[in-house]
Amino acid sequence: MNIPALIGTEISESWDGKLAIIDGYNNCIYIEPTEDLLKTLDKKRIYDLQQRTLLQELKKKPNITLDGKEINLYANIGNVSDVGMVLQNDAGGIGLFRSEFIYLHSETFPTEDEQFAIYKRVAEMMGGKKVIIRTLDIGADKQADYFQLPKEDNPALGYRAIRICLTQRDIFKTQLRALLRAAAFGKVSIMFPMIISVREVKDAKEVLAECRKELIAEGKQVGEVEIGIMIETPASVMIADELAEEVEFFSIGTNDLTQYTLAIDRQNPKLDPFYDPHHPAVLRMIEKTVQAGHRHNCWVGICGELGADTSLTETFMRMGLDELSVNPGSILSLRKIIRSLDLSK
Repeated sequence: MNIPALIGTEISESWDGKLAIIDGYNNCIYIEPTEDLLKTLDKKRIYDLQQRTLLQELKKKPNITLDGKEINLYANIGNVSDVGMVLQNDAGGIGLFRSEFIYLHSETFPTEDEQFAIYKRVAEMMGGKKVIIRTLDIGADKQADYFQLPKEDNPALGYRAIRICLTQRDIFKTQLRALLRAAAFGKVSIMFPMIISVREVKDAKEVLAECRKELIAEGKQVGEVEIGIMIETPASVMIADELAEEVEFFSIGTNDLTQYTLAIDRQNPKLDPFYDPHHPAVLRMIEKTVQAGHRHNCWVGICGELGADTSLTETFMRMGLDELSVNPGSILSLRKIIRSLDLSK
């Protein structure tokens, strides 16, 4: 929503009731700012609002560089209510629908019909634009009590995402059936998370094919879907050529890819000085993934936070990425930068 927020900060009780200003550009909070600082920051705020107004002029314009290279700009969402922001900011589609939020906002397993209604509504609201829905990515930092997942010493490396889906197939099939039904009402793509092997992709596709056969036998309407996977582990990067032969697209989850590549818990604020999403190893993994995907006619995008990092926009364009999926509020800012680039120089 492009609203400044501050996380991982120890809040003092002595601040209660005091004037504070959150500066999202410099990643800090000012408690009881002086009059001079208040005036300076207010001028910056007014300027920022003026720039946002100017960005509105970029709506309906292509995401194309001065030398003619184009890229898709999609948006990340967590629920139906986010679609308004997607359309308002003129995104070309939805590059990541985090379906696990449907489960996190429920007190029990959402039924096939409940999920179908949500996916169908999003597909229809997007009016034929691509909607990439990530299958259930529960576990690690996203917990729902009714799953009764065991406590783990290292949940980020534990029982999560596709590992749950392939071992509890009744849960997986409920979601896949809902997705296939929703695909009859829009341009729906299905994306499997936390993939580390070709076998997992083949197994997931087999379950999907089984669901399609069941639905057709029941006389239910189903649609065609594009199938892709998340690239968010070093393992998936290293076998990207083999994986690309099984799917139609890759979406690089830079948050987890950075965490696993650097062996740093991204949720531990004490490790912030060591956490570097610009690390050469991370950027090389992204580039290697793009190259592997393109060798097999598999398009490649980014759906992690790094996609909205404007200091890397030109780098990503030169790597040949086909898509960036970001928070809706970043779409027009990225479009402005893309349209100012000349990659021939």
